[in-house]
Amino acid sequence: MYSPFDAKLWQGRVDDEEDRPAPRWHQIVKDFDQAAGNLEQAPVLLGFACDEGVRRNKGRDGAAEGPAALRQALAGLSWQPITYLGAELKESLFDAGTVTCVGPDMEAAQLEYAHKVAKIIQSDGLAIGLGGGHEIAWASYSGLEAALRQQEKDVAQLAVLNIDAHLDLRKPAEHGSSGTPFRQIAEHREQHDWPFHYACFGVNPSANTRALFDFAADKEVYWRADVDCTELDLPAMDLALRDFLSDKSGLYLTICLDAISAPFAPGVSAPSALGLSPNVVLRLIHQLRQICDELNVPLLLVDVAEMNPKYDIDGRTAKLAARLIQACVE
Repeated sequence: MYSPFDAKLWQGRVDDEEDRPAPRWHQIVKDFDQAAGNLEQAPVLLGFACDEGVRRNKGRDGAAEGPAALRQALAGLSWQPITYLGAELKESLFDAGTVTCVGPDMEAAQLEYAHKVAKIIQSDGLAIGLGGGHEIAWASYSGLEAALRQQEKDVAQLAVLNIDAHLDLRKPAEHGSSGTPFRQIAEHREQHDWPFHYACFGVNPSANTRALFDFAADKEVYWRADVDCTELDLPAMDLALRDFLSDKSGLYLTICLDAISAPFAPGVSAPSALGLSPNVVLRLIHQLRQICDELNVPLLLVDVAEMNPKYDIDGRTAKLAARLIQACVE
């Protein structure tokens, strides 16, 4: 089921500061369907409301409400850069609505979402996915690949960077779990004889089995454990990102909120007992944007997964996710 742009979801206060424009996101956002021409990498938000992947993998429900909570948190943000790096925000922001998974047919919802992602990218917009469970990743990747192939761009050298406590490389069980999205991507790319350029930062070694690490090694996946993603490790992470992106044609960034320490991100399907500092994740995004600019590797798609308002406290997780999204669009 698809729900188009709804201005009622975007509410917030209006400020006038000393006769200077002081807009917030809710004052800037427009309907993507009314956008005309080349968007020149203006951000376009697209929701994916789905719990089915969490259910199949024995997680806790509630992520389907994620897109609405994220829009609410984004609405009140000041429309200005939040870094000290001379960044600028685009003059436009669009909302392309939400795809909702109805019943158990997750695959149909993923397909519809992929079609809409492809349309955004073909319009030269920066697609920003609002999850929902991490099954958004297969849908996001599928839409991105379709757009690149339609534009006759390089798919083989596309990179996928996941900030996540889980490698998400589990294969489907004969009875039980549905597998995980990056395993789907890996197997799909293998079928097309494309390399699997995948990196995962924030991995919790105790939450990933030996079989997953063996599969990651076989596919030459680069991963960093959560204990190696501290502020002291930022220079090393910078070097690792430069090496990972050095010969890539484009980047898909996906952020699983359960990678962040539970006190800062309680509203997720699987809270992290240790996890990453929000400051590290924010600074990692800043580094990534700089590296992409320096290496001329376009950031083509971003999504945020596992936002679960049912378990959020004081909107902490949604507010943090909104801050991360803002950093991604600078």
